[in-house]
Amino acid sequence: MNAVILSENNQLINAEVVLRQLKPEEVKIKIIASALNPIDYQMRENEYERKYIFSPILGREGAGIITEIGSGVIDFVIGDEVYFACGSMGSNGTYSEYILLAAALVAPKPKNISFEQAAALPTSGITALQVFDRAPITASDQVFLTGASGGVGLFILKLLLVNGIKNIMATAGNTTSIQRLRELGLNNENIVDYKQGNLIEILKNKMNNHGFDFCIDAVGHALSETSATLLKPHGCYIDITHFTTASARDTLFSSAAKIINISNFIHAQNLNYTYFKQALNRIANYIEQKIIQPMPIYPIGGLTSETIEKGHQLLKNNKTEGYKLILHNPL
Repeated sequence: MNAVILSENNQLINAEVVLRQLKPEEVKIKIIASALNPIDYQMRENEYERKYIFSPILGREGAGIITEIGSGVIDFVIGDEVYFACGSMGSNGTYSEYILLAAALVAPKPKNISFEQAAALPTSGITALQVFDRAPITASDQVFLTGASGGVGLFILKLLLVNGIKNIMATAGNTTSIQRLRELGLNNENIVDYKQGNLIEILKNKMNNHGFDFCIDAVGHALSETSATLLKPHGCYIDITHFTTASARDTLFSSAAKIINISNFIHAQNLNYTYFKQALNRIANYIEQKIIQPMPIYPIGGLTSETIEKGHQLLKNNKTEGYKLILHNPL
């Protein structure tokens, strides 16, 4: 099959790869669309993230059609349209024509959206659901959300709003992102441009010097310091990035903050397929019932190393403007 692999010298190259044999509990999926995620380029640059590389073929989520089923599979038939988050649990990543996955990890694609839209959902949606399930946020709480127009942030924002949580202050960095947050229902006074030099003072004024009960940080780095500074004593800091600074950690410790680390890695490491499948089914229900709208996507091109490298650079330089970058494989 055609694939894009990460070479020993950390370069993406086009290659022809032979898939291993299908196991009884697995399905073979023709990947129609797959999404690019920040972790894809971070695994090439960051020692912490590099440990997640399980195959020279990167890519962690996609959607497609089942073309073969193992002898022990009873839930699917050939031709079923599915979507999935493979993480480190498949035969390879999604920068490829095909993938072998345990059927227990795969879910029916939401019927009312395209393969491209479905491929944008798993990683962001599963992560956002974990935030919402683990953080006891109520309608009276004040919430600060960084990276609100990004993939995970946007899904978290949708979940918060649909569950009646309105006291939200969200960051965005350009007019497209700001407009997207407005379209979801946030007022201008609930949106702040994180590029402003006096961001902390602006937010303090907006909050009348009252801190936030919850800070959900989908950006990290300097914004982790902003979040830590603005959190109430004994408040809850929700870390999605693993990019908190030493200064932020000191501030959080001093304020006796509760910290919730959000990561799907432990579930993948323990092969907790139920966690992923249940989340995918919940996401599909939200989409099919039109409780939540699909993520904004940008089809960046086909399965080539050049296209993926371009996508990685856009992600690295924060130039996606809130769109999920999608690779399309022709049928």
